Amino acid sequence: MNILVCIKQVPDTKIIKVNPKTNTLDRSSAPAILNPYDAHAVEEAVRLKKEHGGKVMVLSMGPPQAANAIRKCVEIGADEGFLISDRKFAGADTLATSYALFKAIEKLEKEQGIDLVLCGKHAIDGDTGQVGPGIARRMGMPPLTNVINVRNVDEKNKKIQVDRKIEDGHEIIESDLPCLLTVEKEINQVAYSPFPNMMRAARYKPTVWTVDDLDDVDIKQLGLKGSPTIVGRMWPPDKSSGAEIVEGSTEEKVKRVVSVLMEKPELFASKGGEK
Repeated sequence: MNILVCIKQVPDTKIIKVNPKTNTLDRSSAPAILNPYDAHAVEEAVRLKKEHGGKVMVLSMGPPQAANAIRKCVEIGADEGFLISDRKFAGADTLATSYALFKAIEKLEKEQGIDLVLCGKHAIDGDTGQVGPGIARRMGMPPLTNVINVRNVDEKNKKIQVDRKIEDGHEIIESDLPCLLTVEKEINQVAYSPFPNMMRAARYKPTVWTVDDLDDVDIKQLGLKGSPTIVGRMWPPDKSSGAEIVEGSTEEKVKRVVSVLMEKPELFASKGGEK
């Protein structure tokens, strides 16, 4: 069973700042890390490989330093890593990103075959959740989003059964294979990497492809040219207006928000003054 995981290197959003002059993210202000949701996707792929055999491949689009995120995936247990890196990919929004990854997946499909594609629910630097479904649409695969558990994989009949998180619980869905899953953090716990994996990851060099290595690429659908999304402006919260950024665990954040609301009951009031 060949499993492909699409991953992204992202800035640590707990540390990143906004450039006050350009109103854009100052990516140099924070270390680059493997997108946390993608780490859970890789962990799940490795679990499925142990259960069903095959191999785990990871694919990313980004600058050369994105190879570090791929090495982290190898540390978790991935077998192979592929990076598409070219200036023509620069400035891509989710539409252009899904197209570029789709063309790379086409190449991998022809060369090695793919039974299942996994992605994290979303990247923490964008929070759109659009790239995974965008890839699935281009590949003609069923997209199963917000997956919190893989119940069963029936390789003989090419079926997969998963639990999908919804607003008031979860639903059980069965799909044909191949398909694409986007996973929540609840799906597993990312285990500590064994020392042999760490040693292999430290030496690992992913396969790097440029646009010229991919087949039948429409350049107009790449990078800024293929990106209809425009970000007009970004800005951090205005602390001078009394806004507070609540830090800590989920429990600590909830306690703080509740205490503020109890201290300021007027926040409950409607426009008409009713509570």
